[in-house]
Amino acid sequence: MSWRRFFSRRHADAELAEEMESYVAEEAAENRQRGMTAEEAQRLARIKLGNAGKVRERLWRQNSIPWLDGAARDLRYAARTLLRTPGFTLIAIGVMALCIGATTSLFTVVRSVLLRPLPFRDPGRLVMLYEHFRDPSMNSQDFNYNSVAPADFYDWQSETHGFAGMAAWRYAQFNLTGAHGELPEAMSARAATWNLFSILGVKPVIGRTFTESEDRPDGAVAMLTWSLFERRFAGNPSIVGRQIHLDGKLYTVVGVLPKWFTWPDAKVQIWVPFKLGMPPEILKHHDYHFSFVAARLRPGVSLASALSEVSALQFRLHTANEPAPVAEDVVSRTLIQDLSHTVRKPLILLFCAAACMLLIGCLNVANLLVARAAARQNEVAIREALGAGRLALIRQQMAESLLLCAAGGAAGVGLSVAATQWLTHAWKGLPTAQGIHVDGVVLAFACGLAVLAALLAGLLPALTSTRRKSIPILHASARSGAGRPMHATLRKTLLTVEIAATVVLLIGAGLLLKSFWRLRTASLGCTTRNVLTMGYSLPAKQYDQPAKVNAFNEALLERVKAMPGVQAAALTTVVPGAGAMEDNIFTIVEHPPTSTSAALPDALFRMVSPDYFKALYIPLVQGRFFTKNDRAGQPRTVIISRDLARQYFPGENPLGQHMHVGPYEHADFEIVGVVGDTLYQVGEPARPAMYFPVLNGDDDMGYTLVVRAAANPLALSVPIQKEIAEQDPQLPVTDVLTMQQIVGGSLDNQQLSATLVLAFAILSLVLAAVGLYGVISYLTTQRMAEIGIRMALGAQREEVLRLMLMDGLRPALLGLGFGLAASVLAVRLIRFMLSGVRTLDPAVFAAVACTLLAVSALACLVPAWRAARIDPMRALRAE
Repeated sequence: MSWRRFFSRRHADAELAEEMESYVAEEAAENRQRGMTAEEAQRLARIKLGNAGKVRERLWRQNSIPWLDGAARDLRYAARTLLRTPGFTLIAIGVMALCIGATTSLFTVVRSVLLRPLPFRDPGRLVMLYEHFRDPSMNSQDFNYNSVAPADFYDWQSETHGFAGMAAWRYAQFNLTGAHGELPEAMSARAATWNLFSILGVKPVIGRTFTESEDRPDGAVAMLTWSLFERRFAGNPSIVGRQIHLDGKLYTVVGVLPKWFTWPDAKVQIWVPFKLGMPPEILKHHDYHFSFVAARLRPGVSLASALSEVSALQFRLHTANEPAPVAEDVVSRTLIQDLSHTVRKPLILLFCAAACMLLIGCLNVANLLVARAAARQNEVAIREALGAGRLALIRQQMAESLLLCAAGGAAGVGLSVAATQWLTHAWKGLPTAQGIHVDGVVLAFACGLAVLAALLAGLLPALTSTRRKSIPILHASARSGAGRPMHATLRKTLLTVEIAATVVLLIGAGLLLKSFWRLRTASLGCTTRNVLTMGYSLPAKQYDQPAKVNAFNEALLERVKAMPGVQAAALTTVVPGAGAMEDNIFTIVEHPPTSTSAALPDALFRMVSPDYFKALYIPLVQGRFFTKNDRAGQPRTVIISRDLARQYFPGENPLGQHMHVGPYEHADFEIVGVVGDTLYQVGEPARPAMYFPVLNGDDDMGYTLVVRAAANPLALSVPIQKEIAEQDPQLPVTDVLTMQQIVGGSLDNQQLSATLVLAFAILSLVLAAVGLYGVISYLTTQRMAEIGIRMALGAQREEVLRLMLMDGLRPALLGLGFGLAASVLAVRLIRFMLSGVRTLDPAVFAAVACTLLAVSALACLVPAWRAARIDPMRALRAE
């Protein structure tokens, strides 16, 4: 076979025709030389050549691939057929573009975030290790994975052998100031042990990583991330070896990390040694949990074996340190699981919702193709009568479905690029967001989706439309009103499935939206209206004494309170709704533990200024608030929350009793007040809390300034920052947010998930309504003669209207019933995203049922009304 002839068919055919004509001309010339007349010579030459058509056909077959040639012919025919009905074609392509585009976009994100390995050396052998308490009350809300105490980490590192190496990191923050008048900037940072980057297999692009000798409390080296290197230092390699000012102290830059390295958070700007600034005694405590441990498995060692060795050691540490909160077990998860654990289930939910919408879209296109097949049944019958086999007829109709889905897939890929970019920007804290993009795998997935959609949408209509023999169809076509009941039954069946899937999506969206609204309107236990917050951290080098810290804080509060529009101002370490942050164990002096092995109680740890509770309208239940006398050098006092009082002082007055608290275990704190409970996070129950005077002068966590304004609180942000700059020009502020923004920010991703599922559900409802409208319109056309006869025999228009409405609402009611039954099972899969809402919420189920019935009735009403307006004489004459 000549491939040149196969791919240049017209040119090759023209060459062949010219060659044959040349042969005939030469043969005729020889015949004339033998004395024949011109006509006789030409006739004998053509007889010798034989049937020219058969010769060309035989050579054509020799230079073609039969199945490929047939497929090309089917595609050309399908394209011409589709172009003759542009309305149908554009609707079908649009439906498939939306469905394939949404599914491809979600696949792009799911693959990048949940499936693609991190770009580390041999990432399959990297895991994160966490402590796990057997007592459920001691575990965090984060899947029972707890941060590690440094002392535990160092014991794991030195006394176990299943891992080739272990490294730890912790959170840190610095104020970066410039030597040449650059603006100060608060930097999110991480402090890591010197071997972290070698365990991960990450090498700096400039300079080096830390050495073991540099990992010490008085260390003064730092590494820059690529984003800070480019943004702040203009990508100048000479920064390596130079010094920068962090919290007023000089640090030598030893290296710059690669651009792709954004682990564990893209917000991280600086890395410093793990022990930097930490008192040595902290590293010896087994009950201060703030480290995160990464480990690399040894070759040939299973994770279960290595983990069991570390767990056995951890249980010995737990036993040796009772009753301190030292966990009994150790658990692990891979690095990609660790990064994506908060978004895994929401992303899978969205992907399933998009796939459900794709199924609905395929059913909708299948319904359109069934209607198209019904309109073309005579054409199909004629082709079969002329000798076309059933396989050839099916292939021709599948070619139309393939072209529609291929065009929809191509348009869907373009939509998915834009949708993916939007989703990565809209989803807060999406891991590895900078690496999410459309690549060859995504394009292959889109192609596979298009082929699958073509099979789902086209195969059933093609099989059913070629099922019957041609002669009965041609006989039946003699009557214009005769239709094929099979087509109507198939369309109703497809529509029932489509409506059932839509009901599942609508109920899921309704539950998610109701849950989001419950969270959005939930009370934190304090006011959130017109409240501005901003954070700052005082450098330890400059503010090295409690008196200096207190002087700055008191002066700032006085300045802010005197500003116009400020109703109240206070300081705290964490505001309600911003997260749990620090918690600590405590004991009650008057009620010592009855057992040395009993776990000590735990409560949230907060530091606040005297006006904090008044500023946020947190009610006083008993006792008093703090005053200016509750400060360093004075008797130690503490205020507890109502929940803590209820749990640990049942039936007694807590005022005047004393507590020992983790960081101050050698001091007694007298309980002077009980205040109302506040939520540390929206959607989570209140936890016991302890409040200590901020004027103790401690600055372990930084401060949050809380300002209640008379009107728009954001209008005060710049004036307050100027007041801070007047006190300390080198002190930057962070997270300038209103309380309502804090609450809303914690719910942004839940709102996004609920909104996207609702959008998919609404699109599916529109598709179902269009499909229902099409079915009733088709039935009206099919039953026109029957309706004419009914009306001629005396049927009233209202009866015809009711008949057609019931004919259309029947598949809607069946779909609603199946959908409600399927939803009972499906909603169990999303219960992890619901808060304050029952999975079988009757209000949501009733609202979805009413909405679907209303939309279905509207979709049926227009064609049913048209049927009731039919002129019976015209219908009978047409018959």
